[in-house]
Amino acid sequence: MSAVFAIFATSFVVSLSGALMPGPLFTLTVRETLRRGFWVGPIVTLGHGLIELVLVIGLALGLSELLEEEGPATAVIAFLGGLFLLWMGYQMIRTAPRSRFEPANATVPKAQNPTPSRPATFVSGYRQGLMAAVAGSDTRTPSRGLAPMAAILVPAGVLVSVSNPYWVIWWASIGTAYISESLEEGAAGVTSFFSAHILSDLAWLSLVAFVLATGRRLMSHSVYQGILLMCGLFLLVLAGWFIYSGINFLR
Repeated sequence: MSAVFAIFATSFVVSLSGALMPGPLFTLTVRETLRRGFWVGPIVTLGHGLIELVLVIGLALGLSELLEEEGPATAVIAFLGGLFLLWMGYQMIRTAPRSRFEPANATVPKAQNPTPSRPATFVSGYRQGLMAAVAGSDTRTPSRGLAPMAAILVPAGVLVSVSNPYWVIWWASIGTAYISESLEEGAAGVTSFFSAHILSDLAWLSLVAFVLATGRRLMSHSVYQGILLMCGLFLLVLAGWFIYSGINFLR
C-alpha cells in the first residue's frame, strides 16, 4: 500500500510539472474559458484524460509483456525517462525566474474578417465548429449548457493533446518509464499513476479556469515562479532515481 501511495504522490507532482508548462491544451483552456466560463477547465481535462486512458492501457498491456523480466529494455526506458526528467527539471529551474502567469491578462483572440458560413448538414456544421474551436477562430456566440460545451471541447481536448509534440515526447519517455515502474505493483500501481496524473491536470486547468472566470488574481507571478522552481527541483531528484534504477536493472 505504501508503494502505491508513493506512486500516486510522485506521479501527481511530476504530472503537475508537465501541466504547468504552457502548451496547446493550456491555450485552449484559457481561450475558451474567456468565452464560455469555468466549466471549460474540467471539460477540456476530460477530453485530454480520455485519450491518455487509451494510451496508458495500451502501454501497460504492451509493457507488461516486454518487461516480464528486468533487463536491457527496462534499463533503456528508465534511462530515457531519467534523462528527459533531468532536462525538464533543469529547464524549469532555469526559466522559473523569468516566467509569468499571463492568463489573468489574456484576451479572446478574434479572427480577422470572419466570414459566417451556413453548414449544409449537422455533421459538416459540427466539424466546422470543432475545428474553429481548436484553431481559435470561432467568433460565434457559444452555446449555453454543459452538453453543447462538452460536445465541442471534449474532442477538442483530444485533438490538441495528440497534436502536441511535447505530449508525445513526455509519454515516450517519462510516461513509459513511470508505467514500467508502476507495473511492479500490478493494476493498482498503474491505476494509482493514472489517477494522480489526471488529477494534476484537472487541478491546474480548473484553477486557471477559475481565475479567469472569476476575475480574481489568486496567483501572482512570484507564486507561479515558486511552484515552477519546486517542481524543477523535484524533477531533478526523481531523474536521479530513474537513472539509478536503470543501472540496477543492468546488474
